[in-house]
Amino acid sequence: MSDTDSFIEEVSEEVRRDRLFAWMKRYGWIAIFAVLLIVGLAAYNEYRKAQEVARAQAFGDRVLMALENDEAVARAQALSEIEPNEAGAAAVVGLLRANELAQTSDNAGAVDALQRIADDIATPLVYRQIASFKLLSLQASSLSLEDRKLGYEALIGGNPQLRTLSEEQLALILIEQGKTDEAIVALEAIVQDNEATAALKRRATQLIVALGGSLSGSAALD
Repeated sequence: MSDTDSFIEEVSEEVRRDRLFAWMKRYGWIAIFAVLLIVGLAAYNEYRKAQEVARAQAFGDRVLMALENDEAVARAQALSEIEPNEAGAAAVVGLLRANELAQTSDNAGAVDALQRIADDIATPLVYRQIASFKLLSLQASSLSLEDRKLGYEALIGGNPQLRTLSEEQLALILIEQGKTDEAIVALEAIVQDNEATAALKRRATQLIVALGGSLSGSAALD
């Protein structure tokens, strides 16, 4: 490389360096601001996550403390004093409180608590379905067979566990109606359903035998 070429290269490098310094002087604050913004957002995100975890833990602690009371009445009262900050948590507290009220024979209070959950469109669907299922159980003596049947049929779909439990109740309604053969068919379907729990399959098997039915080798439980 000639001296001239070397000189030109040095000048070009110097010009590039001057341009870079000029750019940094004019726009460098943008890069610094961007870095600070990214760091700040990351820190805020971690803080928000920590706050959510802390709120969840505090909520869980309050629920556990409420359930540690010896009497159902005291547990129900303690649960009523919890103020959840989101719909799902409120539904959990409501379901637990309804269960305690039912144990104290306060069916009216339990029904009211469950109805509030079932009617609240802000509550996640799974909790509304659970509340509806429990409502049907609590109101079994006051609802007609047809109303109960329609109620359980409406719960089939979505949550697998709730579906199979609803199918069990529909089979029991068939038994109440004297439709033994149809009940046995419905119960056999539960026994063969992969989403049914072992306890539910066991109950279905026992009912089939009690009704005079029999299970094929593929449907029988160990």
